[in-house]
Amino acid sequence: MKNLVFLLLLFITTPISHAETTEKADGRRVIQLREGPEHVIWAVQLSDLHFSVHHPDRASDFKRIVGPALSMISPSLVLITGDLTDGKSKDLLTMKQNEVEWMEYQNVMQDVIKRSGLEKSIFYDIRGNHDNFGVPIVGGSFDFFSKHSINGQLGRKQNVNSVTVQIGDEKHLFVGFDSTMSVGLRGPTNLFGHPADQLLTEIDSELSQWNSQSTKPVTKITFGHFPVSFSASSHSGRSLQDIFLKHSLSAYLCGHLHTRFGKNLKRHHYMDHNFLSQKFFQSNMHQIPLGSTKNCSSGAPSIGEFWEWEMGDWRKSRAMRILAIDRGHISYVDIDFKSGFRKTIVVPTFPLDSRFMSRSSSQKYECEHMVAQSYATIRALVFSVSPILSVVAKVYDSRSGKHDLVMEELMRKRTDNSSRGDLYAAPWNYRAFEDSSPQRFWLEIEVTDIMGRLSSSELRPFSINGLSAKISWTWKEFFVMGCQWDTLYYPLLWFAMYFLFSILIVPKALLILSKKRYTYKNFAANRGFINCIAWVLQELCKMHVVWYGILGYLFYLVLFPWFVGQVFTDGESWGYMTYMGWVVRALDNQESHKYIGSPDVMVIVLPHIVFVVLPAILVSAALAAEKELYRVSLSGKKEDDHEQENGRSLVYDYQGSRRSKFRFGARWIRKIVLVVCLAVIWKHLMNCRALIKAYEMNPLIQFPAYSFSIPLMLVYAMYKTGRV
Repeated sequence: MKNLVFLLLLFITTPISHAETTEKADGRRVIQLREGPEHVIWAVQLSDLHFSVHHPDRASDFKRIVGPALSMISPSLVLITGDLTDGKSKDLLTMKQNEVEWMEYQNVMQDVIKRSGLEKSIFYDIRGNHDNFGVPIVGGSFDFFSKHSINGQLGRKQNVNSVTVQIGDEKHLFVGFDSTMSVGLRGPTNLFGHPADQLLTEIDSELSQWNSQSTKPVTKITFGHFPVSFSASSHSGRSLQDIFLKHSLSAYLCGHLHTRFGKNLKRHHYMDHNFLSQKFFQSNMHQIPLGSTKNCSSGAPSIGEFWEWEMGDWRKSRAMRILAIDRGHISYVDIDFKSGFRKTIVVPTFPLDSRFMSRSSSQKYECEHMVAQSYATIRALVFSVSPILSVVAKVYDSRSGKHDLVMEELMRKRTDNSSRGDLYAAPWNYRAFEDSSPQRFWLEIEVTDIMGRLSSSELRPFSINGLSAKISWTWKEFFVMGCQWDTLYYPLLWFAMYFLFSILIVPKALLILSKKRYTYKNFAANRGFINCIAWVLQELCKMHVVWYGILGYLFYLVLFPWFVGQVFTDGESWGYMTYMGWVVRALDNQESHKYIGSPDVMVIVLPHIVFVVLPAILVSAALAAEKELYRVSLSGKKEDDHEQENGRSLVYDYQGSRRSKFRFGARWIRKIVLVVCLAVIWKHLMNCRALIKAYEMNPLIQFPAYSFSIPLMLVYAMYKTGRV
């Protein structure tokens, strides 16, 4: 009896293996799946765990939910795409490494791997920017990722790791990479991925490993932390997008943005030689090609394209993604565990969701190069803790404006004695669903288990023709996914700076060099937006202390360091920041790292210019103009050229506002402007407080010009304009 119990415990605690892992001569790993279902593999992605000492529920929920979920799903790979720990203080302002969080991550992952019954070697975790906060050098004393992560424990020290999952003669190549800063700054100026030329070369090499050895197409998938929009170009100007387009990836899986910007953080990249869309921005999720892409000739090159799929986070959304590849058709389902463990999960694998179709699918269908056998059935993976009674495929027609059921077919489990997972299929006449609209037909899979519980897949459109259903981004989704911030930073910065210099210098030049003066009298005689702006800005020029102070401050922002701060976790290394990035002395004190963290510094630079400096100039000008308006009102000039038409002049309204319906008292415009002025000062001081906490600075010593110039100039403007 004791021997029987021992054998049972040994069976329970031994990882279940449905595959054989081999290592090629060049050290690259290949996982050969030994069991069915045939032609199908699946993997799990998790991202942005943000384990924190201040939020213990993130780790406890992960331990409670993910282990049993992985045991039920039994994936071939588990990919954890960055931000494993949070690295933030309770007030979210100080960002550096905390080893307690890393020890918790290591312990939780050990428990999850044990409870899942999976082999540790199929787990791949990579750094995110939070895992790199304040890490001066990889392998140093503050590089806790190398010590506590799964990759670190398994000796995966390189920045690029690849693994091939093979079933039969079908190969599926996964390439993961770490594109975090080589010198990890503290946040908030550690926001972008920085793939160096060497990293891009390594990724290119890994993606090419089967090019000359495989006669069948290889499904290629990459995974990293940063979206393409938040990845900088290398010194030579190459980018991740260039490498991915070259190899025509099926998908790039990433994280970083969470879900607060929207749920459609997906982007289709296409090589179309459009300069704006390739370098600066893409206006919508689907990139429209220039000209036809159809090429049915033998040996035609593959279409340069790939999908980028950012996923939600574990931090708040408790999200997990299951990615399935069925005969080269790639699909995924994002699962929300906020309400607890899911007892049944359905992943339709064919037909594909038309919202995320690649152009190659359409070309294959048009050219009749597709594998007809892969179109002959509707297929879905079903994972459940209980035996399944029935699986039903339902197809709806939306041509009438509502979803009319046009097909209901019982799906049968593929009988291949698979222990990896259950694949269900139903035969159908797929040509009956050919249509020019990619959103006419919709698919739903309904599953009933032995307990009577009904589970359904998300209702989703499909297109047998391979046509793409267009989805529009919201402005927030476009802001984070459509804009290539690395290339936009300097154009936006210099446009803003030239604008600020122009609104200061042009009115001053007109005042000095031109005989024409823009005064309130001119504006009253010829009211218009241009005359109003010219008058207001010239009034600012007459406040010499404020005007010269703002001009000098702009030159300071361009020519000098903005502030000095502690940039690493050790609290002993100092650096200074300019609009071009940080200058930090290396640990050996022999040389400096110059201008690292660009364009990451844009999160400080652009908001300061747009939301502090520009409003400060406009508010100062408004105070000066209000003073002139009040002075004129006191002089008794109560009429203008439009008095007969309007009944009362602007001056008379301003001076006589005490008789109006809304009584603001004397100089009510000034009181409104003063409120705005105080709001600008408050905004600036809150920004300074955040920087003080982030980089542990003394504002009187490390950044007095940045901290006090704007408030002092605004206070002086308020004082000066209060005297008439």
